[in-house]
Amino acid sequence: MASKATSRERMYLKMVVSSLVRRSSRLIVAVLAIAIGATTLSGLVTIYYDIPRQLGREFRSYGANLVLLPRGDTKILRGDLEAVRRIIGGDRIVGMAPYRYQTVKINEQPYIIAGTDLDEARKNSPFWYVEGEWGTKDRPDQVMVGKEIARTLDLSLGDDFVVKGVKYGQSAVASKQTFSAEENVKKDVGTQYFSRKLYVRGIITTGGAEEGFIFTDVDMLNELIGDTFRGDVVECSVMADAEGLGTLSSAIEAELPNVQPRAVRRLTQSQDIVLGKLQALVYLVTIVVLLITMISVYTTMMAMVAERKREIGLKKALGAENGLIIGEFLGEGVLLGFIGGALGVLLGFEFAQQVSLSVFGRAIHFQWLLIPITIAVFIAITILASILPVRKVMDIHPAIVLRGE
Repeated sequence: MASKATSRERMYLKMVVSSLVRRSSRLIVAVLAIAIGATTLSGLVTIYYDIPRQLGREFRSYGANLVLLPRGDTKILRGDLEAVRRIIGGDRIVGMAPYRYQTVKINEQPYIIAGTDLDEARKNSPFWYVEGEWGTKDRPDQVMVGKEIARTLDLSLGDDFVVKGVKYGQSAVASKQTFSAEENVKKDVGTQYFSRKLYVRGIITTGGAEEGFIFTDVDMLNELIGDTFRGDVVECSVMADAEGLGTLSSAIEAELPNVQPRAVRRLTQSQDIVLGKLQALVYLVTIVVLLITMISVYTTMMAMVAERKREIGLKKALGAENGLIIGEFLGEGVLLGFIGGALGVLLGFEFAQQVSLSVFGRAIHFQWLLIPITIAVFIAITILASILPVRKVMDIHPAIVLRGE
């Protein structure tokens, strides 16, 4: 019994394949129509799932989207930075730059020096225009100065200048406004100062407040003022939308009560708006592609049924039932959908890859699950498009067709 069923299946498959081979011209047209649709669909779906990652990285070039501030009179410590990195997840962090600000004097005039992780600051702020080079941890005495400071002090690349300041723990004494004569003597004797010669490695132009700062390595600044790290603000560039940033902010507040996270809403809202519009465009194009593919398959199957009327009439005259003939046509449709869908998946990935490289400058990841899904979708589309033409088989009467009427 099993052998009989197997031979029947083989015969059915042979009939389907031979029928398509005899009509190779129509086969090529149908396969191309399905393959083009599958290429567009699989390519758009691949881009659709990769758009958040690609757009997230593009928007990160506009600056940090999550700012961490100390709550009250506290400061952000190293342990807090490690906890924040763990909560967010290292794979989602593009850059995480802590900043410590200190008042120093240059030629007896006050200026602000900002200590930070220069490598992380560069990841957060690739839009900064730096004449010269970025500072590095290896050469902490080579710093970056804002354009406004460079203009005020008449500094050029390679020039040196000396910064002076009060060691940590002396600021409260130094900030007192009135002293007695005895207090003045004690203040001068007890206060410790630092002095360091620095060199201009880069001049920063941003059009913002950064042009009024001196940027140096935070470890060097800690060493100068004789203190461990105590951050005033941490700028984070995170791969997340507005909802994701809200969840991360809540988690940080729950675990670190001395840290106050704030999302940069303008950036996150812009990212969500652009992402939403692009995804809506992908939906619209996908629907149009599916409709066009269905129409192409429908017209192809209608033509195949029309030109095979005599063949269908002869089969009915020999005893073939409508169900068997309909099954043969549907089998041809399934085979067309499989071939076109499989071809479209491969071409679709190449299409998506080229779009991603030309638009975002980055490669995309291949979604292996897309192979069976795309093939299944286009088999289903082919079957749906074939139902109405195949129903015409039931209206074919053997006697009328074989008489040539």
